[in-house]
Amino acid sequence: MGLSSKVIYRRCLPSGPWQRLLPGVILLHNTTPSRREQLLAALLYGGPRSMITGATACRQYGLRVPAAFSPDDVHLLIHQQHKALSSEYVTVERTWRLPAPHVRQDIPLAPLVRAVTDATRRIRTEEPIGELLVEAIQRGRCSPTAIAAELDRGTKRGTALPRRLLAEWLDLRSVAEARAKELSKRLSVPPTHWNPVIRDAMGNYIGRPDGWWEDVALAWEIDSVDFHFSRDDYARTLQRNTRYAAAGITVVPTLPSRLRDDPGGVVQELEAAYRAAAARPRPPVLLAQEAA
Repeated sequence: MGLSSKVIYRRCLPSGPWQRLLPGVILLHNTTPSRREQLLAALLYGGPRSMITGATACRQYGLRVPAAFSPDDVHLLIHQQHKALSSEYVTVERTWRLPAPHVRQDIPLAPLVRAVTDATRRIRTEEPIGELLVEAIQRGRCSPTAIAAELDRGTKRGTALPRRLLAEWLDLRSVAEARAKELSKRLSVPPTHWNPVIRDAMGNYIGRPDGWWEDVALAWEIDSVDFHFSRDDYARTLQRNTRYAAAGITVVPTLPSRLRDDPGGVVQELEAAYRAAAARPRPPVLLAQEAA
């Protein structure tokens, strides 16, 4: 624009009207830059095709990002051929796998699945990684399978923790059932059936509990995950428990983590529930079928 570097330098002095945000990027006022100005400056610094990724993009998508992810830094994704380096508040990541951006309010963002995986690769603490993954699954509608696939496609550096968490969640159902069956050997009266269909006297479907005691109509439900991935999952669980209660069935819900961390407590709860179920008249419910 015809301004010499000396003029620009003077105008960016503490008493001047401008300020330098990043190398080669000048903000034409001297008050605190807005978050949008910081993002636009980062994109100018990154050059053509650059986009916001990581926790920064997750926030732009409206996710609640744990405090362990810095709220001030900007995670920038650029093509491998560009030579920009991390500077000031901008963390630059170069990649050959530059995705097509999603533009929100004129800000190009990496697709949410990519942003989530880029964020989780840069932190080494399990709890905030798990919180961000759950937030992406619940509110961002990202499936665990899609996130795991994105981790497989990119660099493996920094992916051990998120990959392990996702693998646990994806395999949790089968793992929980195996632990439940092993734990049942410690019961004075183990379940008579696994995964049967239970109906009322009119033949209406009630549920399909993981464990079932036919003699006392006691159901044992191992929730598929320690949290519900969506509101629909939570609503279905409430509806299931309502059907059990309406039919007079005693139900013991158990989180999968307790099978691993508190097996003794689970055994005590099941023993007490069996005694309580045996002490009341058996409700008129029917064992419809057993799982294959």
